[in-house]
Amino acid sequence: MTGYKNVMRSEHKKVLHEFNPRAGIDIFRGFLFNICQRFHDEPRHAQSLWEKSINLSPSGSKRVLISSPSPGTQNIQFDTTQRCSMSKNRYFRHPNPASTVVDSLNLNQDAHEKRNVIKMLNAGAGRSDITPPVGIAHAGWGAATHQRAEGVDMPFYATALYVSDGDLEIAIVDLDIGILTNEDDQAIRAEVAATSNIKPENLRLSATHTHSGPVNRQSWLDAGMEMVGPYWDSLPERVANAINTARYNSKPAHVGVGKGSSNINVNRRPALSDGTLFTGRNWDGVVDQEVGVVAINDVDGNSIATLLNFACHPTILGPANKLLSPDYPGHARKVVEQYAGGLCLFLQGAAGNCGPTHGFIGEVAVARWLGERLGLEAARVRLEIDPIPRKERLVEVVQSGADLGMYEDDPAGEPDDTLRIINTTATLPVGQFPSIEEAQADFDSVVEILNKTRETGTEAEIKIAVSNAKRAVFVLGNAQRTADGPMAMPVQAMRIGPAALVAIPVEAFCEIGIAVKGASPAAQTLFSGYTNGYMGYMPMADNFEEGGYEVVTTPMSAGAAEETIDVCTDAVKALWR
Repeated sequence: MTGYKNVMRSEHKKVLHEFNPRAGIDIFRGFLFNICQRFHDEPRHAQSLWEKSINLSPSGSKRVLISSPSPGTQNIQFDTTQRCSMSKNRYFRHPNPASTVVDSLNLNQDAHEKRNVIKMLNAGAGRSDITPPVGIAHAGWGAATHQRAEGVDMPFYATALYVSDGDLEIAIVDLDIGILTNEDDQAIRAEVAATSNIKPENLRLSATHTHSGPVNRQSWLDAGMEMVGPYWDSLPERVANAINTARYNSKPAHVGVGKGSSNINVNRRPALSDGTLFTGRNWDGVVDQEVGVVAINDVDGNSIATLLNFACHPTILGPANKLLSPDYPGHARKVVEQYAGGLCLFLQGAAGNCGPTHGFIGEVAVARWLGERLGLEAARVRLEIDPIPRKERLVEVVQSGADLGMYEDDPAGEPDDTLRIINTTATLPVGQFPSIEEAQADFDSVVEILNKTRETGTEAEIKIAVSNAKRAVFVLGNAQRTADGPMAMPVQAMRIGPAALVAIPVEAFCEIGIAVKGASPAAQTLFSGYTNGYMGYMPMADNFEEGGYEVVTTPMSAGAAEETIDVCTDAVKALWR
C-alpha cells in the first residue's frame, strides 16, 4: 500500500467532493478495460478481471486491488474515494465526481517505457456566459450612427477546453469578443494562474472576432462607454470559471481529426475599375475554405468537445445592426453541439482577407443561415471521426434471403495521446508612424469634431466623422505598438494527439494559414489569428503594393507575413520531433 500512502501524503492531494459509489464503479470498469487494451491484452481478460476483482455496492468496499494484465508489472490499486491533482509522480487521476486513482503504477521492467504507454490524456469542457449588458457601447463600425447596443441576438460565451497528460496542463478558450487587447489578455492569464494553477504560457485565449459586440476600452464612442470598463474587468473571473469547470469535468479522453469544406466565405479585397481596393466580394481572390475539426471523446466514444476552425470575418452583421451577437460563429457552434454533442469551440482562422459571402447587413437571419451551413458541415465531419484506428473483420455470414455479412471494426492501434506546447516569438518589421503624442492629439481632435457633429450634423456627416475617428484610432494604436521599433510577436503551437494548433495575435491573411498548414507534419493543423492578444493586420508582401484597408491600417511592413510563416512552420515541426 506504499503507493496509496504516497498519494495521501502528496502536497498536491486535494479531496474536492463526496464519493459517489455507483458512478465510481462505472468509471473504474471503463478504466480497467482501457488499461487492458493499453497492454495489448484481450478484451475478455478485462471482463474476467472485472468479474473476479470487484464487487462494489453503495455500502461495499471503495478500494480495489487487481492483478496486472501484463507480466512484469506490479499490482494496481484503485481507490475510488479520493481525487488527487497530478504531480510529477505517474499517478492516474480521473477528475470526475467519483474519481479513480491508480495508486501504484511503479513498473519493475522497462519502467520508463511502460509508464509512457499507460499515460493518457484527460480532457474536459466548460462554459461561462459573457453576454454584455444592453446599452453598452456597441461594435464600433465606422459607418454606424448608433452608439449603444439595443438588444441581444443570442448569448455570448467563454468556452474552455482543458487537456492534461499528467505532467502538462493546457487550456484553450473561445471568447465571443471582437478583439482581446494585450492588457486584457494579461489580466485573464493572471486570474487563471491564481485560481487554477495553469501556467500563463499554457493558456490559449482566442477571440471569435465578432463585430457585433462591445468596443474595447479605447474608443471614439461616448454613449455606453461607462459600461465598457466594468464589462472587460469581469472577464478574467468568468474565463477562469469556465476553465475550472472544464478541469473539474475532465476525464480520460482520445483525440481524432477531420476536415471538410464550406463556401460561406470569399476573398474580401475586390477592386474598382480604376484599381482602388475596397472591402467586398473578390470571387477570384485567394480564400481558405477548409473546415478544420478536432474531436475530443471520452473512452466510451462520447463527445467531450469539438474544435471548429474556419477563416471568415464575422461581419455578416454590419453598421445597421444594433443587437449584441456572436454573428455566424455562435450559430455554427450551436449546430455542432446539437448534432455531435459536447461543447464546441470556434477558433477563428486566418481571416484577414476572408469575409462572408453576405455581409455588412442588419438581418440576424442571414448570420443564422450562414452559421448553420458551416455548423452542419462541421457536424458531418465530427460524426465521422473515430480517434481509435480500426480494422474491419468479417465475423460470419448469416444465411438469409440474401446471405448477410456480419462485421466488427476492431481496434488496430493506439490513439495518439501526445500533448506538447511550444511558445516562441517572431520579430516583425514595422512601418513609419507619428509619435504617440502626435497621434493622441490628432485622435482627441477628431473625437471632439465627431461629438459636435452628432449634435448638429446630418446622418451622412456623422458617418464621415465616425469614419475619421476610427481611422485615427488605428494610427494611435500603431504608434503605440511600434514606438520601440520592430515588434516581438508571440507564436504558440500546441500538439493535442494528431492535431496541431498554431496561434498568433494578428489578423493574418489566409495565405499565411494555408502555407503553415501545408508544411505541417500533423494529420490536421488548425491555424488561428486573433489569439493571445492583438497586434493588427498582417498582409502578404505583395499586398503592400496593392494598398487597401488592411495595408493602410497595419503596423507592420512588407516581410512580416513571410517571417511569420517560417517561425510558425518551425514551431509545428518541432512538436513532432
